[in-house]
Amino acid sequence: MKKHVTSALSQAFGKFANKEFAKPIQNFINSSYVNIMGLDMREFHDASTYRSLNALFTRKLREPRVYSLDSEDFISPCDSLISECGTLDEEYALQIKGMRYRSDELLGEHFSKEDRELVNGGTFINFYLSPKDYHRYHIPTNLKVLKVAHIPGKFYPVNMPSLKKRINLFIENERVVLLCESSSGKKFYMVLVSALNVGVMQVSFEPKIKTNADAQRSALYCYENLNLNKGDDFGCFEMGSTIVILAQKEMLELSVKAGEDVKYAQNIAKLK
Repeated sequence: MKKHVTSALSQAFGKFANKEFAKPIQNFINSSYVNIMGLDMREFHDASTYRSLNALFTRKLREPRVYSLDSEDFISPCDSLISECGTLDEEYALQIKGMRYRSDELLGEHFSKEDRELVNGGTFINFYLSPKDYHRYHIPTNLKVLKVAHIPGKFYPVNMPSLKKRINLFIENERVVLLCESSSGKKFYMVLVSALNVGVMQVSFEPKIKTNADAQRSALYCYENLNLNKGDDFGCFEMGSTIVILAQKEMLELSVKAGEDVKYAQNIAKLK
Protein backbone atom coordinates (compact mmCIF):
# COMPACT_ATOMS: atom_id res chain seq x y z
CA MET A 1 0.00 0.00 0.00
CA LYS A 2 1.14 3.51 -0.79
CA LYS A 3 2.21 5.49 2.27
CA HIS A 4 -0.06 8.32 3.34
CA VAL A 5 1.57 11.71 2.86
CA THR A 6 1.58 12.28 6.63
CA SER A 7 3.63 9.11 7.10
CA ALA A 8 6.13 10.10 4.41
CA LEU A 9 6.50 13.57 5.94
CA SER A 10 6.98 12.14 9.43
CA GLN A 11 9.60 9.65 8.25
CA ALA A 12 11.48 12.41 6.40
CA PHE A 13 11.44 14.63 9.48
CA GLY A 14 12.56 11.67 11.58
CA LYS A 15 15.64 11.21 9.40
CA PHE A 16 16.57 14.86 9.88
CA ALA A 17 15.91 14.72 13.64
CA ASN A 18 18.08 11.61 14.04
CA LYS A 19 21.01 12.98 12.04
CA GLU A 20 24.03 14.00 14.11
CA PHE A 21 25.44 17.16 12.56
CA ALA A 22 28.83 18.71 13.21
CA LYS A 23 28.93 20.12 16.74
CA PRO A 24 28.52 23.85 15.84
CA ILE A 25 25.59 23.10 13.53
CA GLN A 26 23.94 20.77 16.03
CA ASN A 27 24.32 23.33 18.79
CA PHE A 28 22.62 25.90 16.56
CA ILE A 29 19.76 23.51 15.73
CA ASN A 30 19.24 22.53 19.36
CA SER A 31 19.42 26.03 20.79
CA SER A 32 17.12 27.36 18.06
CA TYR A 33 14.55 24.68 18.87
CA VAL A 34 14.75 25.45 22.59
CA ASN A 35 14.28 29.18 21.99
CA ILE A 36 11.57 28.96 19.32
CA MET A 37 9.48 26.34 21.12
CA GLY A 38 10.12 27.74 24.60
CA LEU A 39 11.50 24.58 26.24
CA ASP A 40 12.08 24.78 29.98
CA MET A 41 15.44 23.01 30.38
CA ARG A 42 15.87 23.47 34.14
CA GLU A 43 15.32 19.76 34.85
CA PHE A 44 17.48 18.59 31.96
CA HIS A 45 21.04 18.75 30.68
CA ASP A 46 22.08 21.73 28.58
CA ALA A 47 20.80 21.63 25.00
CA SER A 48 24.38 21.52 23.68
CA THR A 49 24.92 18.05 25.22
CA TYR A 50 22.39 16.34 22.91
CA ARG A 51 23.94 14.88 19.75
CA SER A 52 20.80 15.13 17.62
CA LEU A 53 17.47 16.92 17.66
CA ASN A 54 15.78 13.61 18.45
CA ALA A 55 18.04 13.11 21.47
CA LEU A 56 16.78 16.51 22.67
CA PHE A 57 13.15 15.51 22.01
CA THR A 58 13.49 12.29 24.01
CA ARG A 59 15.60 13.78 26.81
CA LYS A 60 15.43 12.21 30.27
CA LEU A 61 15.14 14.05 33.55
CA ARG A 62 18.43 14.75 35.31
CA GLU A 63 16.85 13.84 38.64
CA PRO A 64 13.72 11.69 39.10
CA ARG A 65 10.58 13.53 40.16
CA VAL A 66 9.00 12.74 43.49
CA TYR A 67 5.49 11.25 43.39
CA SER A 68 3.04 9.93 45.94
CA LEU A 69 3.57 6.31 46.98
CA ASP A 70 -0.02 6.12 48.24
CA SER A 71 -1.67 3.34 46.25
CA GLU A 72 -4.85 5.43 45.91
CA ASP A 73 -3.05 8.28 44.11
CA PHE A 74 -3.14 8.06 40.30
CA ILE A 75 -0.44 10.26 38.75
CA SER A 76 -0.14 11.95 35.38
CA PRO A 77 1.84 9.78 32.94
CA CYS A 78 3.35 12.80 31.17
CA ASP A 79 3.82 16.56 30.96
CA SER A 80 0.85 17.81 28.96
CA LEU A 81 -2.32 19.84 28.58
CA ILE A 82 -5.55 18.08 29.56
CA SER A 83 -7.39 18.81 26.32
CA GLU A 84 -10.56 17.03 27.53
CA CYS A 85 -11.64 14.73 30.35
CA GLY A 86 -14.77 13.49 32.02
CA THR A 87 -17.27 10.63 31.86
CA LEU A 88 -17.81 8.51 28.77
CA ASP A 89 -21.37 8.81 27.48
CA GLU A 90 -21.78 5.05 27.10
CA GLU A 91 -19.05 4.40 24.48
CA TYR A 92 -18.47 8.05 23.51
CA ALA A 93 -15.67 10.33 24.72
CA LEU A 94 -14.88 13.91 23.75
CA GLN A 95 -12.06 14.64 21.32
CA ILE A 96 -12.69 18.27 22.07
CA LYS A 97 -15.81 20.13 23.18
CA GLY A 98 -18.57 19.47 20.66
CA MET A 99 -16.74 16.64 18.86
CA ARG A 100 -16.94 13.02 20.04
CA TYR A 101 -15.24 9.74 19.20
CA ARG A 102 -16.27 6.15 19.87
CA SER A 103 -14.07 4.40 22.42
CA ASP A 104 -14.54 0.99 20.78
CA GLU A 105 -13.24 2.37 17.46
CA LEU A 106 -10.25 3.94 19.21
CA LEU A 107 -9.37 0.62 20.86
CA GLY A 108 -9.58 -1.36 17.63
CA GLU A 109 -10.65 -4.78 16.47
CA HIS A 110 -8.13 -6.87 18.43
CA PHE A 111 -9.94 -6.42 21.71
CA SER A 112 -13.07 -8.43 22.38
CA LYS A 113 -16.48 -6.76 22.60
CA GLU A 114 -16.39 -7.46 26.33
CA ASP A 115 -12.95 -5.82 26.69
CA ARG A 116 -14.06 -2.75 24.74
CA GLU A 117 -17.27 -2.35 26.73
CA LEU A 118 -15.36 -2.38 30.04
CA VAL A 119 -15.00 1.40 29.88
CA ASN A 120 -18.55 2.30 28.83
CA GLY A 121 -19.77 4.95 31.25
CA GLY A 122 -16.27 5.19 32.73
CA THR A 123 -13.70 7.98 32.76
CA PHE A 124 -11.60 9.43 29.94
CA ILE A 125 -8.61 11.80 29.97
CA ASN A 126 -6.91 13.21 26.85
CA PHE A 127 -3.32 14.40 27.40
CA TYR A 128 -1.87 16.62 24.66
CA LEU A 129 1.94 16.79 24.61
CA SER A 130 3.12 19.83 22.65
CA PRO A 131 6.53 20.02 20.94
CA LYS A 132 7.93 21.92 23.94
CA ASP A 133 6.97 19.25 26.48
CA TYR A 134 8.98 16.45 28.07
CA HIS A 135 8.22 13.57 25.69
CA ARG A 136 8.68 10.51 27.88
CA TYR A 137 5.71 8.69 29.39
CA HIS A 138 5.43 6.86 32.70
CA ILE A 139 3.19 4.38 34.49
CA PRO A 140 0.42 6.18 36.47
CA THR A 141 -0.24 3.43 39.06
CA ASN A 142 1.03 -0.04 39.90
CA LEU A 143 -0.42 -2.27 37.22
CA LYS A 144 -0.28 -5.40 35.12
CA VAL A 145 -0.17 -5.07 31.31
CA LEU A 146 -2.58 -7.66 29.87
CA LYS A 147 -2.52 -6.87 26.14
CA VAL A 148 -1.01 -4.35 23.74
CA ALA A 149 -2.33 -3.63 20.24
CA HIS A 150 -0.37 -1.77 17.57
CA ILE A 151 -2.71 -0.18 15.02
CA PRO A 152 -0.98 1.45 11.99
CA GLY A 153 -2.60 4.61 10.65
CA LYS A 154 -2.06 8.19 9.57
CA PHE A 155 -0.09 11.00 11.21
CA TYR A 156 -2.37 14.01 11.27
CA PRO A 157 -1.41 16.80 13.68
CA VAL A 158 -3.14 16.50 17.08
CA ASN A 159 -2.86 20.16 18.10
CA MET A 160 -5.93 22.16 19.10
CA PRO A 161 -6.76 23.53 15.61
CA SER A 162 -6.64 19.99 14.17
CA LEU A 163 -8.79 18.59 16.98
CA LYS A 164 -11.45 21.19 16.16
CA LYS A 165 -11.68 20.45 12.43
CA ARG A 166 -10.95 16.74 11.86
CA ILE A 167 -13.58 14.25 13.01
CA ASN A 168 -12.23 10.96 14.44
CA LEU A 169 -8.66 12.25 14.46
CA PHE A 170 -7.53 9.88 17.22
CA ILE A 171 -9.12 6.94 15.40
CA GLU A 172 -7.48 7.71 12.04
CA ASN A 173 -3.96 8.12 13.46
CA GLU A 174 -1.55 5.31 14.26
CA ARG A 175 -1.75 4.22 17.86
CA VAL A 176 -0.54 1.76 20.48
CA VAL A 177 -3.24 0.55 22.90
CA LEU A 178 -2.37 -0.93 26.32
CA LEU A 179 -4.99 -2.84 28.29
CA CYS A 180 -3.96 -2.67 31.96
CA GLU A 181 -5.23 -3.94 35.29
CA SER A 182 -4.68 -1.92 38.45
CA SER A 183 -3.64 -3.48 41.75
CA SER A 184 -7.29 -3.25 42.84
CA GLY A 185 -8.40 -5.35 39.88
CA LYS A 186 -9.99 -2.51 37.87
CA LYS A 187 -9.08 -2.27 34.17
CA PHE A 188 -8.17 0.70 32.02
CA TYR A 189 -6.58 1.54 28.68
CA MET A 190 -3.64 3.79 27.89
CA VAL A 191 -3.64 4.78 24.22
CA LEU A 192 -0.54 6.34 22.64
CA VAL A 193 -1.64 8.35 19.59
CA SER A 194 0.74 9.39 16.83
CA ALA A 195 0.95 12.86 15.29
CA LEU A 196 2.63 14.60 12.39
CA ASN A 197 6.42 14.33 12.76
CA VAL A 198 6.14 11.68 15.49
CA GLY A 199 8.43 9.24 13.74
CA VAL A 200 8.40 6.69 16.55
CA MET A 201 6.36 5.82 19.62
CA GLN A 202 8.69 3.73 21.76
CA VAL A 203 7.34 0.95 23.97
CA SER A 204 10.34 -0.26 25.96
CA PHE A 205 8.86 -3.58 27.12
CA GLU A 206 7.81 -4.64 23.57
CA PRO A 207 10.59 -4.14 20.97
CA LYS A 208 8.52 -5.85 18.26
CA ILE A 209 6.36 -2.74 17.98
CA LYS A 210 7.78 -0.55 15.21
CA THR A 211 5.67 2.54 14.68
CA ASN A 212 5.75 4.73 11.56
CA ALA A 213 7.37 1.80 9.76
CA ASP A 214 6.10 -0.25 6.84
CA ALA A 215 3.61 -2.26 8.88
CA GLN A 216 0.16 -2.15 7.31
CA ARG A 217 -1.59 -4.64 9.60
CA SER A 218 -2.39 -4.27 13.26
CA ALA A 219 -0.90 -6.71 15.77
CA LEU A 220 -1.76 -7.89 19.27
CA TYR A 221 0.68 -8.87 22.03
CA CYS A 222 -0.53 -10.71 25.14
CA TYR A 223 1.23 -11.07 28.49
CA GLU A 224 0.79 -13.25 31.54
CA ASN A 225 3.17 -11.68 34.03
CA LEU A 226 4.08 -8.16 32.94
CA ASN A 227 3.94 -6.02 36.09
CA LEU A 228 5.01 -2.37 36.02
CA ASN A 229 5.29 0.08 38.90
CA LYS A 230 4.05 3.60 39.31
CA GLY A 231 6.58 6.04 37.84
CA ASP A 232 8.28 3.50 35.54
CA ASP A 233 9.49 5.07 32.29
CA PHE A 234 8.12 2.87 29.49
CA GLY A 235 8.96 4.88 26.39
CA CYS A 236 8.61 8.18 24.60
CA PHE A 237 7.24 10.08 21.63
CA GLU A 238 9.81 11.38 19.20
CA MET A 239 7.92 14.72 19.06
CA GLY A 240 4.71 15.97 20.64
CA SER A 241 1.57 13.82 20.57
CA THR A 242 -1.37 12.55 22.67
CA ILE A 243 -2.12 9.95 25.33
CA VAL A 244 -5.69 8.90 26.05
CA ILE A 245 -6.70 7.06 29.23
CA LEU A 246 -10.04 5.22 29.27
CA ALA A 247 -10.88 3.76 32.68
CA GLN A 248 -13.52 1.37 33.89
CA LYS A 249 -16.62 2.88 35.53
CA GLU A 250 -16.11 3.84 39.19
CA MET A 251 -12.34 3.42 38.98
CA LEU A 252 -11.12 7.04 38.97
CA GLU A 253 -12.20 10.19 40.78
CA LEU A 254 -10.60 13.01 38.79
CA SER A 255 -8.96 15.99 40.49
CA VAL A 256 -8.15 17.82 37.21
CA LYS A 257 -10.27 19.42 34.51
CA ALA A 258 -10.02 20.25 30.82
CA GLY A 259 -7.65 23.10 30.05
CA GLU A 260 -5.22 22.38 32.90
CA ASP A 261 -1.50 21.87 32.38
CA VAL A 262 -0.17 18.86 34.28
CA LYS A 263 3.24 17.37 34.97
CA TYR A 264 4.34 13.78 35.11
CA ALA A 265 4.25 12.66 38.81
CA GLN A 266 1.41 15.06 39.68
CA ASN A 267 -1.65 13.50 41.34
CA ILE A 268 -4.57 13.74 38.91
CA ALA A 269 -7.09 11.27 40.36
CA LYS A 270 -7.93 8.93 43.20
CA LEU A 271 -8.42 5.22 42.66
CA LYS A 272 -11.80 4.26 44.08
